Amino acid sequence: MEIWINPACSKCRSALTLLDAEGADYTVRRYLEDVPSEDEIRAVLGRLGLEPWDITRTGEAVAKELGLKEWARDAGSRDRWIAALAAHPKLIQRPIITADDGTAVVARTDEAVRDALSR
Repeated sequence: MEIWINPACSKCRSALTLLDAEGADYTVRRYLEDVPSEDEIRAVLGRLGLEPWDITRTGEAVAKELGLKEWARDAGSRDRWIAALAAHPKLIQRPIITADDGTAVVARTDEAVRDALSR
């Protein structure tokens, strides 16, 4: 299992604490430093069963600069959203855990972390 984190994020730190408490075997990806490619973002979206706008932090300053709230949320705009996430990884919701069964979860709650552990 892999967890995408921003070390400054309290939700990420909580997820790591729970993973450690459960003795989970995982690797950490500091996605602001090790930026995922567009293809990696597509793969994670497929594992999550979500669209790029579902994992976009629209409250970030760069989201406002890009005008993301006005962007269309449809199949024709999907690549534009993915390109924005790859170019501005701070926009990616965190933490994201890719589970061993090929799925993934946005692990912002203890319940979501436990769900990933059970897969």
